Amino acid sequence: MAEEPQIEQSTTTIATTTTTEQTPQSIEDLHEKPISKNAQKKLKKQERYEAKKAEKKALEKQHKMAEKLRKQKEWDEKLAALGSEEEKMKLIESRRGLRKERMDQRSEERVKKFEKLSWGKLHGQSIIIDLEFADLMTESELHSLVQQIMYCYAVNGRCTSPCHLWLTGCEGTMDSQLKRIPGVDKWVIEKESRSYIEALQDQKENLVYLTADSETVLEDLDSKKMYIIGGLVDRNRWKGLTMKKAQEQGIQTAKLPIGNYLKMSSSQVLTVNQVVEILLKYLELRDWKTSFFQVIPQRKRCEANSSKIEGDSEDDEQKETGNSSDSQKKFKVCEADSVASEKEVENGEKENTSSTNN
Repeated sequence: MAEEPQIEQSTTTIATTTTTEQTPQSIEDLHEKPISKNAQKKLKKQERYEAKKAEKKALEKQHKMAEKLRKQKEWDEKLAALGSEEEKMKLIESRRGLRKERMDQRSEERVKKFEKLSWGKLHGQSIIIDLEFADLMTESELHSLVQQIMYCYAVNGRCTSPCHLWLTGCEGTMDSQLKRIPGVDKWVIEKESRSYIEALQDQKENLVYLTADSETVLEDLDSKKMYIIGGLVDRNRWKGLTMKKAQEQGIQTAKLPIGNYLKMSSSQVLTVNQVVEILLKYLELRDWKTSFFQVIPQRKRCEANSSKIEGDSEDDEQKETGNSSDSQKKFKVCEADSVASEKEVENGEKENTSSTNN
């Protein structure tokens, strides 16, 4: 008789274990659910895109190395053509002087950028990127989101009216991914491990979640409000997720007035960096139509309503993904605080191949 409670306890443990095993533990478990043919096509298209992007990156790396070797060879031949050691030293010192001027100019630009972002942090419009969806994304989607965040920061640093940019929910996998960004520890930005609802409890009435599923149209930006953007790259697997989250938390929602100015060729879902850039454009111009047409890629707009206006983007693909090679180069130039940049003055051997203009 004394053993009966032990049997019951053991049975309960087994039942609990069985229930736990049936609960999805990772994103891979979630992906085992049947998906539609349309979703399968989109996934295959994404896989082809990722493969093509990796191939392009490898070719760019190879080209960069070949260009470096070519320039080094030209430099060696130029030095060898000089007769005396004195002439060689003059040429080397001249080259070092020019590079030091470039480094001083970059340093001055970094100081100006820091001052501008510091002003934005104190007085700019608050824009929050919600990063609490890491467990719903694949590794490639997380990588894409990190690239978009990099692009958001770079664009904010270049604009005339920088915002007060927040990253909330930076913990676990998401935090590890962000730490891989070069120079991220020097960013002028609010980085919170807590969720926005915890970190900004006293500002709850001013929180506005931007989601395409909202019935409220955003007519203007209120400097007192803090606008939240869902940091989710999901290929449309999690429709209505951000709207549901905002409703459960009891905070306001709104959607961009895209439908008032243009007709989208597909859905009105934009990437994180596109939304941030639209808001920054609007803060600068106070004109929704111009902001939309300058940021949203032409292929996402219906032809009948997408006549180009002055200032349209010349590279729509870069605008959408924020992770093209050019945008990465621009970002690296903006964050040129690395050891390699400092060695450039000393050695006078490394050529700058990145563009410094947007």
